[in-house]
Amino acid sequence: MKSDIKLIDYLAVRRSIPAFQMCEPGPEKAEIEEILRLASRVPDHGKIAPWRFIVYRGEQRVRLGEELLTLALQTKPDLSEEMIQVERSRFTRAPVVVAVVSKAGPHIKIPEWEQLMSAGALCFNVILAANANGYVANWLTEWFAYDERAYPLLGVGPDEKVAGFIHIGSTTFPAIERPRPELADTVTWVGGDD
Repeated sequence: MKSDIKLIDYLAVRRSIPAFQMCEPGPEKAEIEEILRLASRVPDHGKIAPWRFIVYRGEQRVRLGEELLTLALQTKPDLSEEMIQVERSRFTRAPVVVAVVSKAGPHIKIPEWEQLMSAGALCFNVILAANANGYVANWLTEWFAYDERAYPLLGVGPDEKVAGFIHIGSTTFPAIERPRPELADTVTWVGGDD
């Protein structure tokens, strides 16, 4: 995305690029920090920041892929060679992967649901901020986001949940439009004369 594009024009053409279509270059550390700083500007009732980031980059992504493959084989020992390669590459498809981790929990004032929604908004804001910095991005969860056996490998705590893994990089592929829902199928109007 061009950094000078108007927001309304950008929203009309925004697309996610599949992680397997991403390549180098990815954002450098200073750019990642800027992306995360911008992304953190989400609705957050009570200003409690019920989320955090984990940034995966460099060779650690290869190690993590091997560890996740080991876990996957414990569950499905008969994985095909193709699926073994898929598991190995979960964190190496894009140059950078950012986990958005929800720390939602009981609070005297803020419902847990609102805390979860804040983490979801954060995921999308990471995509928007990455795009604003000239990178493509995709929000994925995948099986290990829901498998607590993987949490220690990922750096996720016992009282936390993964809201999403945001894959960030560059691409040589064109963004392909997909069907979008018709407003008539998704909007209920209450009141008004027109």
